[in-house]
Amino acid sequence: MNEELKNSDDDFEHACDVLEREDYKTAYKLFLSLANKDDAGAQYVLGCMFEEGEGVKQDYKKAIKWYRLAVKQGHGMAQSALGQMYCYGLGVEQDYKQAIKWYRLAGYKGDADAQCCMGWFYEEGKWLPKDSEKARNWYLLSATQKNADAQNNLARMYYEGRGIQQNYKEALRLFRLSAEQGYVEAQFNLGMMYADGQGVAEDYAEAMKWLKLAAEQKFEAAQFKLELMHLNENILN
Repeated sequence: MNEELKNSDDDFEHACDVLEREDYKTAYKLFLSLANKDDAGAQYVLGCMFEEGEGVKQDYKKAIKWYRLAVKQGHGMAQSALGQMYCYGLGVEQDYKQAIKWYRLAGYKGDADAQCCMGWFYEEGKWLPKDSEKARNWYLLSATQKNADAQNNLARMYYEGRGIQQNYKEALRLFRLSAEQGYVEAQFNLGMMYADGQGVAEDYAEAMKWLKLAAEQKFEAAQFKLELMHLNENILN
């Protein structure tokens, strides 16, 4: 049995290597063979391939089929993926209760994306009772795993004092962690904190640095802020 598991793991790693080389046709065949042998990881990857249309024609219903098979074996990332399909109505009727069910299960298993989504549901209070403490806790679990979205959302809660004590320094720290991963909203927020001197000494150069990075990603608020800063600079000169 141990030898069979080792061989299965080796086959899965080989399929992943082939996928990384973007040989999608071969990768699909390898994952399909493993998935038909009840390999949950392979079933999850096939779901991703059908969802994204990588090497196969995009087909949300087939993606859901493979996610469900992986979920039956308790695959956490498949649970999160299935939650996303329900959240956005991809291949199924949009159903936030089902989305929350699968996000919660995946979050308990440590899936950072699912944890971030749970934080958002509790923060918004539209499909779950609004609960800032639970939102913070879910975001924190996700942010600790370096999820840039969760880091930005948690930072925003600290910045606004939304359900927790306002703390500019903690907001600045979290915005920076997210911004350094290229998360555009965090880059803008960090730039604005430097521009306004919130939680840190006002620093024009740092503000420009982060706002430019956000503007390069077509973030309109950053582009507008940069135009204002350049206009003020020209007036002063």
